[in-house]
Amino acid sequence: MHSLDSVQLFNLAPLPMVLEDLSGLKQLFDEWQTAGIEDICAYLQADPMRMQACLQHIKILQVNQKALALFAADSEQQLSQHLDQIFQDDMLISLLQQYILLWQKQAPISTEMMCLSLDGKRLELLLHILILPGHEYDLGRVFITAEDLSPHREAQKIEKRHRQFAEGMFKFSPASLWVEDFSRIKTRLDHLRNLGIEDFRTFLDVHPEFIEQCMSDIILIDVNQATIDLFAASSKEELIQNLDRVFCGEMRLTFREQLIELWNGNIHHRREAVNYALDGSIRNVLLQFSVFPGYEEDWAMVQVSLTDITARKKAEAYLEYLGKHDVLTKLFNRSFYTEEIHRLNRSIIRPISCIYLDMNGLKMINDRLGHDIGDGLLRRVGDILNQAVNAPHTVSRIGGDEFVVLMLGANEQEVETTVQTINELFHIDNQYYSSLPIHMAIGYATSQENENIENMIKRADHRMYEDKQRYYQEKEFLEQKKDREI
Repeated sequence: MHSLDSVQLFNLAPLPMVLEDLSGLKQLFDEWQTAGIEDICAYLQADPMRMQACLQHIKILQVNQKALALFAADSEQQLSQHLDQIFQDDMLISLLQQYILLWQKQAPISTEMMCLSLDGKRLELLLHILILPGHEYDLGRVFITAEDLSPHREAQKIEKRHRQFAEGMFKFSPASLWVEDFSRIKTRLDHLRNLGIEDFRTFLDVHPEFIEQCMSDIILIDVNQATIDLFAASSKEELIQNLDRVFCGEMRLTFREQLIELWNGNIHHRREAVNYALDGSIRNVLLQFSVFPGYEEDWAMVQVSLTDITARKKAEAYLEYLGKHDVLTKLFNRSFYTEEIHRLNRSIIRPISCIYLDMNGLKMINDRLGHDIGDGLLRRVGDILNQAVNAPHTVSRIGGDEFVVLMLGANEQEVETTVQTINELFHIDNQYYSSLPIHMAIGYATSQENENIENMIKRADHRMYEDKQRYYQEKEFLEQKKDREI
């Protein structure tokens, strides 16, 4: 270290380097040992003044520029004078422990250590401490190199925070999350391309077994707690063991469309799907599929997110139901009836039949007994007509007490049979409710050649009106007869 070249090499070295004389420190340790001190480390820690005395026996002989920069010192002198700022409390104890070890074994030491720079920055260092040849017994020349681990440690802390954040997002996400390996599916699709397959949709039509093969190729890596809750499983293990119960029925069609998306290069896509919980209940979900960044070439890591939209689908279905149904009678409403007329007009199927019904005396019942009683009668009518009329035929409440049955493809004999069934059901119902029987006026008609639907319905309406007149005429006749008898 005495030639000009070695001095330049020392100063220009890319690692922080320090050359120290620890002979005074060794002499101090020797004196304590001679005095009968066996545990020098404990002896030091028992009195802070002893540790400060140790610092006074550490002589810095040479420091390179990297070391001065590391400790934010302007000079070798400044660094020597402020060792107590660099190594404080436990940091100083740790340093002296290494020097005691060096004194005892005269062997190279590598150790991680915390200290401070003179500007207060916390440093994490990896120190390599080596006694230069010829100084093993006096420690007159101790060579120290330092690796600053602080950036690496900080990067580790940041990575750990990010990892913990990602794990927390996965674990505590309110959405159902699945991490899966689709690499085998990627291999299968690539193989088909190499075989020259271009129309993948047609290929799936011809080879439906390919869908099951791909489904069995999925490797499930992990699911979060929201997934376990969504599918009513008691544990992750129970869910994994019963995936065939979760992905059944319509799910095969959903997965088929997913395969087509992947074939077309859409590694990020979404669609609605239907799954089943382990208790058998339906789960309507919004499925969002994404290949993780960095795995675009092999699909070895993908995320499937399932958002439970069961409540929304039920609400949508109920709103759709309300748009087409009468809440009171559970029959179709006038809006549906109007659309159905247009649909039947466009249909080439003929004949079409119609049954027109009107409840007799509803206004009088509402006036005398109240609308609650009248609503009860209407519900009874709805129940009877729902029993009597089956798809593809429809029955609608088009007014307060008016009902229309539309029968696509039904001839005169079929409509007469349906009318007979309706009358029989009302007769049975009236036996149970003898104190408040229901009387319906009924008219029916079947479309004639080149007759439009509206005219056919008018004929049925006219016959219903005639039936209603007969009912009131008979009722009036019976009332008059009763009066004469009295």
